[in-house]
Amino acid sequence: MRSQWSDEAARGCIARYAQRCGEDLALRTYTSRLIGAEPTLVLHGGGNTSVKGVCTNVFGERVDALFIKASGHGLATIEPEGHVAVDLAYLRRLRSLPQLADEAIANELRTHLFDHRAPTPSIETPVHAFIPGRFVDHTHADAVLALTNQPDGEAHVRRALGEDVVILPYVVPGFHLSKVVADACDTHPRATAMVWMRHGIITWGESAHESYERMIELVSRAEAYLDRSARHSVQVAVLTPIATAEQRVAFVAPIIRGLLAVPSGDPDRPFRRAVVRPLVCREVLDVVDAPHGRELALSPPLTADHLIRTRVLPAWIDAPNYDDERRLRTQLDEMLRNYASDYQAYFTRHAARLPAGVEPFTPAPRVVFMPGLGALCVGEDARAARIVLDITLQTLVAKTRIAAMGSPYQGLEEEHLFDMEYRVLQHAKLRGASVLPLAGHVTLVTGGAGAIGSAICERLLENGAHVAITDLPGPRLDELVGNLHQRFPDHVVGVPLDVRDAASVSAGFDALSRVWGGVDQVVITAGLAHVAGLDELEVERFWEIERVNVGGTLLLLQAATRHLKRQSTGGDIVLISTKNVFAPGARFGAYSATKAAAHQLARIASLELAEHGVRVNMVAPDAVFSHGQRRSGLWEEVGPDRMRARGLDAAGLEDYYRQRNLLKARVTADHVANAVLFFLTRQTPTTGATLPVDGGLPDATPR
Repeated sequence: MRSQWSDEAARGCIARYAQRCGEDLALRTYTSRLIGAEPTLVLHGGGNTSVKGVCTNVFGERVDALFIKASGHGLATIEPEGHVAVDLAYLRRLRSLPQLADEAIANELRTHLFDHRAPTPSIETPVHAFIPGRFVDHTHADAVLALTNQPDGEAHVRRALGEDVVILPYVVPGFHLSKVVADACDTHPRATAMVWMRHGIITWGESAHESYERMIELVSRAEAYLDRSARHSVQVAVLTPIATAEQRVAFVAPIIRGLLAVPSGDPDRPFRRAVVRPLVCREVLDVVDAPHGRELALSPPLTADHLIRTRVLPAWIDAPNYDDERRLRTQLDEMLRNYASDYQAYFTRHAARLPAGVEPFTPAPRVVFMPGLGALCVGEDARAARIVLDITLQTLVAKTRIAAMGSPYQGLEEEHLFDMEYRVLQHAKLRGASVLPLAGHVTLVTGGAGAIGSAICERLLENGAHVAITDLPGPRLDELVGNLHQRFPDHVVGVPLDVRDAASVSAGFDALSRVWGGVDQVVITAGLAHVAGLDELEVERFWEIERVNVGGTLLLLQAATRHLKRQSTGGDIVLISTKNVFAPGARFGAYSATKAAAHQLARIASLELAEHGVRVNMVAPDAVFSHGQRRSGLWEEVGPDRMRARGLDAAGLEDYYRQRNLLKARVTADHVANAVLFFLTRQTPTTGATLPVDGGLPDATPR
């Protein structure tokens, strides 16, 4: 591991932050980010950093303070305000107490903040207060954990890191650990680093640079020791090509995603869905395809800090049958039932220690290892699944390094695992904002780069959906995806897709299976228009319109049907129809006829798919000219003819369409998006229905 310290970057951080928070906290921010940027040190909010300084109270007195990372903040992106100030003298007085429960610690921390508005400090705050160094860094370095999580781990740590590092046996994190650390510092007054067995490493110094460099140096020694000690390599029974594994993911992920959906008891929204992210890479494939891969994979995580993300153990499927969907589904179902039974037995063994107010987790795996495929990582949304994926990959790499030493992996004892998995403060990390209506859902939108399509994508993202924006490849699609990704990271992807091509449509569904595990909802927006009287309409042009409006709708309905049946948790399809189905316009025959055919296909789909829990509905808007700066492709095609026919300019044409409806309303892309949201959130038990979004057109019946 190399130091990333840069004098120039450090000066830049001081220039940016020192005026508002002081030089020490500016440098604390800088080195915290250096640590957070290295995934082999910390992952997704893990690790902790602090600095001892001073605050001024209301009497103008300078009071010693500990600035420590607030709970839930990630080191990679932390701002100075992410280190909250706590009364240091009071914290040090806590050492005189014989014991202090987590809830009591949290109370003492909150009541001794210098700013009541600040977030809650880390539960490890007393540890940092009791350590003498001004700057303190704590990580869960993979290389150090690879040394500690095996028999004779202490001896390996001593040989790798030297005699100057204090080594503590595993102690349950909390107040007792802080007292053990304080005693160790008293016994070893010259120490500047400490390893906590099966937990992590902590370093300190009088400057941010000193503490950071000490961390990098010790972790580098651990890495070098592991490299020197490696005597064995993973022997792979079958070398699965990456491409083969990815093909299997597209087939398997929707099945297991459906099996993992939790029944809700709500007939309109019968399942709570999860997102499945595949982990397919050479490192993982070589483990799952190895003769002893099962033994290596089915072991607890490197550190108890990961338990709330990954659960105690992953799941494993022996010899999955990728050639027979029925038999594979049976294997997966049996695996999940066995996992639930084993987890329930584990919970029952330790239920007497369950803290009050903590609910048991759903007895389902967060990680499923499959020979010939890799791993499938599960979360409530894409971000949660990505955290599981990152932890799983690094855990497996570390376990592989232990195996390379010829040593077995040794995790925490079961009772310690349970205590950490069901710790009140750990569960508090999982509590977020209120659940949005489409949380956990995956929605594919065709024609997403258009005016109506982009508004639909935006509205669905605002309501928690994971949205695949599909359209023909090009800058319109790329720009929209880029803009929305800034606002909704992890929840939006762009998928180039041509609705005229069956292979392209099928590939789009496969791509989403490889990204999020499947699709729950399909919104068919893609369409073409053409202006010509029937006597001048070229048949070839009509066939071209038909290929998109009718053929594209058919191909999407077919692919959605196959996919949703495989997933077996129902779903929704919404077709963006048009008022022209009910009130066609002159010189608009190609569009009106083909959209009417598409509308009829959707109605038939509603009849055929109802028994599978799939609802199919239509939204029929009148003229929508734009969404923000995004102009409608349809109106760019037909607008000039309509303006000439009525002697109007662009503004006059929009006003003409507004004036012709009963409400004199301007129909917008947002209105259409709201109608789609109505169906996808299942506000009523409705299928096969058409919702007009036209301000009330008397001739556009039925209404």
